[in-house]
Amino acid sequence: MYQLDTSIWIADGEAVPFFALPYTTRVVVVRLADHSLWIHSPVKLTDALRTELASLGRVRYLIAPNQLHHLFLSEWVEVFPDAQLMGTQQVAKKRDDLCFDHCFEDVSEPAWKDEIAQCLITGSPVMTECVFFHRQSQTLIVTDLIENFRPEAFSPFKRKIAEWAGVTAPNGKTPLDWRLSFWFHKDELAKHIRTVINWAPQRLVMAHGEIVEAAVPHLLRAFSWLGEKRLNAPTH
Repeated sequence: MYQLDTSIWIADGEAVPFFALPYTTRVVVVRLADHSLWIHSPVKLTDALRTELASLGRVRYLIAPNQLHHLFLSEWVEVFPDAQLMGTQQVAKKRDDLCFDHCFEDVSEPAWKDEIAQCLITGSPVMTECVFFHRQSQTLIVTDLIENFRPEAFSPFKRKIAEWAGVTAPNGKTPLDWRLSFWFHKDELAKHIRTVINWAPQRLVMAHGEIVEAAVPHLLRAFSWLGEKRLNAPTH
């Protein structure tokens, strides 16, 4: 694992195929004030990762932030049976073989609210994603809301596909298919993005791609397609 800042680490897992592209995977680990661990988007659980986690604290929360990030949940639930499993309603329905303790749609103020803020990104009929802000390190944590792959990670042909989808660094954004699904709900999405920007994150960490150290300027570019008027509207 690599320590990003105080009480927050990342670990990169193996790539998984998705729409013919090799999608890298990344887990974010936050150590809460009580020294328990909050695990975002679990990757394949290796012996080395288990050892590192044991040195940090007790795994208390397993977070499935959207319906695409579930591939490795079973092994984590088996190894950490006392951890609370939380996700969106979509991922809970998709993985009905697992017992989710809570869905984000039903919990507006989770136990970690003083340390980690959350915002449910709604407005798309395709997918809902919960994004998070670790207050202490000023880190915004997303999965697919922003993807920012290194272009050289792809073959020339697949690089063209990734560029067309808008997910290559340094200007990665929401993948084109998901972006288009918000077309008739731009106001709803813009409200969520304003909430995220108002957190004033300094760092942006996503499950897929290069970490961004100037989070707000990147967000403003990535969601410029919503229009300046929507992005600057008051958030109530």
